[in-house]
Order: sequence, then C-alpha cells, then structure tokens
Amino acid sequence: MDVRPCGSVPTRRAPADYFTGTVWQDPIIEAPAPANLRANRVSFEPGARTAWHTHPLGQTLYVLQGCGRVQSLGGPVREIRPGDVVWIPAGEKHWHGAGPDTGMTHVAMQEATPDGKYADWMEKVTDEQYAVAVTR
Repeated sequence: MDVRPCGSVPTRRAPADYFTGTVWQDPIIEAPAPANLRANRVSFEPGARTAWHTHPLGQTLYVLQGCGRVQSLGGPVREIRPGDVVWIPAGEKHWHGAGPDTGMTHVAMQEATPDGKYADWMEKVTDEQYAVAVTR
C-alpha cells in the first residue's frame, strides 16, 4: 500500500504542445505494473482546452466543478457540468476543456497499453471549432 499525503506531489502546468490556454494537472495515480491506470485532476482556466487526441484504451472524465465542453470529431460540442461522467472509446478523436467564461476541473482516467502509451496527441483545436454552439 502507498499513501501519498495531500500536497506531496506538486501541481504541474500542462504542456503547451498539447493544450491551449492555462491548464494545471495534479497527478492522482500512475499505477506501477502490472496495473496500467493513470489519473489526473485537471483544471482548465476559462477558454483553455486540450488539443485533439485519442487514447488507445479509451478515457473517462469525471467533472468536479465549473462548466466545460467536450467534442468527438464530427459530433456536437457538448456542455459538461459537475457530476457528469464522459466515456470516450478507444481511438475516438476528441478534445475537452473549459467554457469560454468559466473554468472547469475534471478527473481524467485512462489506461496504458503494455508499452506505456496513454494518448496520441494531434493538432490544436482552433478558435472556430471551440466557439460553436454547445448542446447539453
């Protein structure tokens, strides 16, 4: 058993190559083998978002606070709020982030492949893609 006291793992700024705007990550777990779970608490400032990406084994998002957005390629931009759970299937190209005027925090959970791969990062979401009308 490993107990990590609150504050023992520093918050880190998300890499600019994969995010637009200011995004902070608080690592929750990167489980050692044979487990393959990685989870982070991710806080997006207003207007911040991920780049388009996929996950080889899928991803689950659990929204903690704020009002955000999520979209799969070709689908509508959906609004997400606290308590919402989003499942993104393996290989589905998508993005997620905050609303334009509100921050959003979620827990992002995904598994790694046997070679340690969690995500494939792609191009950034354009302002035009981000600014379309949302549906709930």
